[in-house]
Amino acid sequence: MNFYRTTQLMLSGAAFFSLSGSAFALDGTDLLKKINAAYAAQGVAIAAENIDIDGTTVTLKNVTVKPTSGESLPISEITLSGVEEDEDGGYYIEEAAFPDINKTQDGATVTAEGLTLGGISVPATAGGDTLDTMMLYESAHTGPVKVVKGGAEIFSLLESNMNLALREDESGFDFDGTFKSMKVDLTAAEEPKSKDAIEKLALQHVQGDITMKGAWELAPGTIDISEVAFDFTNIGKLSFGFKISGYTMAFMKSMQDAIKESEANPNKEQSDQALGLAMLGLMQQLSFDAAQIRFQDASITKRALDYAGSQQNMSGKQMADSLKAMTPIMLAQLNIPELQNAISAAVNTFLDDPKSLTVKAAPEKPVPFPTIVGAAMGAPNTLPQVLGVKVSAND
Repeated sequence: MNFYRTTQLMLSGAAFFSLSGSAFALDGTDLLKKINAAYAAQGVAIAAENIDIDGTTVTLKNVTVKPTSGESLPISEITLSGVEEDEDGGYYIEEAAFPDINKTQDGATVTAEGLTLGGISVPATAGGDTLDTMMLYESAHTGPVKVVKGGAEIFSLLESNMNLALREDESGFDFDGTFKSMKVDLTAAEEPKSKDAIEKLALQHVQGDITMKGAWELAPGTIDISEVAFDFTNIGKLSFGFKISGYTMAFMKSMQDAIKESEANPNKEQSDQALGLAMLGLMQQLSFDAAQIRFQDASITKRALDYAGSQQNMSGKQMADSLKAMTPIMLAQLNIPELQNAISAAVNTFLDDPKSLTVKAAPEKPVPFPTIVGAAMGAPNTLPQVLGVKVSAND
């Protein structure tokens, strides 16, 4: 008897959970609505003619993406896999897969494969200035990207990857990205002067990588782009970075609201003026912490000097000597005596033996943006001192 009752309870429980599973199936319409609410701040609307659901997979069919200003972009379908609804009404999407691109326009065909976003968090309520109102993703990936024109591949990219990691204490994000094996074919240049310059500089085939790394601390609004680097074979590596503070979520929300209000104003001139004043007001909340730009030569400097010299009927060394002589004269007009000698010394060192050239701005303490604007308008020659600018070579 006890066994019979126990069996009844088990079967009843199984039936209940089966019914519950059907009752709480994913709502594709609600998911798309909340994705659109999150994208609204960026002025983008997504529409789908049909939404198919199969377990935890949601397929949006005959999709169109419509920016506030611009034409709609048709997309055949987007597959959202590993979709889960949170207790608060938001969603987590394990991966969003987009169709491959194959589009021809003006004689050029663009193809792209393997387009995905991973680890997407869709907020239950978007548009606020807290972390749980933002739509975030953990990764973005593209496979091979190519541009073909006249039967020749003029651009290609092996793959790209972007990663964003929320810190355990939710105090901020760390992010990085890579664009691997980028190739550009410049042999098809038709304009004679451009073609000659490309050949003399040996830039017929440009190949390299682009990388970036940074972080965002939410409370102080500190954005630290530690490096964005363009590293190209037989050319050099150009890298830059900067650090500002005050870019909080509240600041970002205010900026988005100002842009949205401007776009809604039919009077273009009036809306532009209002937006300019709003941005000027918001800029007062930001401070400049540091910045750096650095170039590491990989043989392009010598070729550039040789080419520039040939245009003036002189050798590359003579061109370098001419530039060294001209630098102090040009800098004297800027009235920055403290920095003038350092720049001249760095230019001389670099041109004599091209290795690296670095410009850093590192004030003792963060400088409010209004102070920078005021110095630029009233006494531009004081900016290097205000920002703590230093120039060096081959270090």
